[in-house]
Amino acid sequence: MSDQPAPKIELLRAAYAAFNARNIDAALALMTPDVAWPRAFKGGFVRGPEEVRAYWTEQWSEINPHVEPIAFHPEDVGQVLVEVHQVVRDLTGTVLADEHVGHRFTVEHGLIQAMDVCPLSSSGLGA
Repeated sequence: MSDQPAPKIELLRAAYAAFNARNIDAALALMTPDVAWPRAFKGGFVRGPEEVRAYWTEQWSEINPHVEPIAFHPEDVGQVLVEVHQVVRDLTGTVLADEHVGHRFTVEHGLIQAMDVCPLSSSGLGA
């Protein structure tokens, strides 16, 4: 068994912690300069730290998401699928979504290069 996944998992744990703390600078420090990030709330993707910052700033002005990693599943070289429990509230605290989703990360040179939202397979994850 390779010890490769451990640093990636620690990287991703730190990224979720920074996101949930609304510490954009700490989160962006964990990403490559050409990071591709999904606009899950709006559709499409943003690229690069400044576009991620703008997207999150806009998102947090409209909703209050909290994303807790539940399980980490190393996949192909450089990829990790994270099962997350996502609770999204409006700004008054009303729950808009409470679900388990998948986040597939691509890690390159110890930094997050890309993230994509994906469904959890009913045959394994989230079942």
